[in-house]
Amino acid sequence: MPKETDLELVHKALKNDQKAYSRLLSRYRHNIFYYILRMVGNKTYANDLTQESFDKAFRNLKKYNEKYAFSTWLYKIAENCTIDFARKRKLNSLHINYSSDEESSINENTLYSKTPNPEENMIQQQEEMRLIKYIESMKPKYRKLIELRYIKEYAYREIAEELNIPLGTVKSQLLRAKNILAEMILAASKK
Repeated sequence: MPKETDLELVHKALKNDQKAYSRLLSRYRHNIFYYILRMVGNKTYANDLTQESFDKAFRNLKKYNEKYAFSTWLYKIAENCTIDFARKRKLNSLHINYSSDEESSINENTLYSKTPNPEENMIQQQEEMRLIKYIESMKPKYRKLIELRYIKEYAYREIAEELNIPLGTVKSQLLRAKNILAEMILAASKK
């Protein structure tokens, strides 16, 4: 029997087929877990966020747009859950209590927080602005490919559909676009 597609499983899940939910979970759980783990660096948090991501995805399955790959939609949900988690941790990590003897006690989250300090934030923002300037100065076809793939996080197939070009062309032009961008950055760093 041929393997069911994600779309077929989604349709079955929407009809309350619990096996379809289970198959989608087993198909993507491992990859989503490691995707999140790379971002948070903690297995316990990654486990919780993976569960939260699937809960959110399954609760909102009716909102899934079949125009896009299910995996892309699922990864976006996982990313958003992780970003929300990081924001909450960042707020927690800023909590500092000053005792009467003027020694400060720092919330334990501060010690283990992976959130950047204000200086690192500023440097990151400056680098992002520079990168945006480089992208904006590229030829329109390359700029569009970079934006779709790395800013809007489209899958290659989605880019091909959006731009109405063959998948192979997307891959080769995107590689060219990345090389052009890398050359621009390298040239600027030598100045």
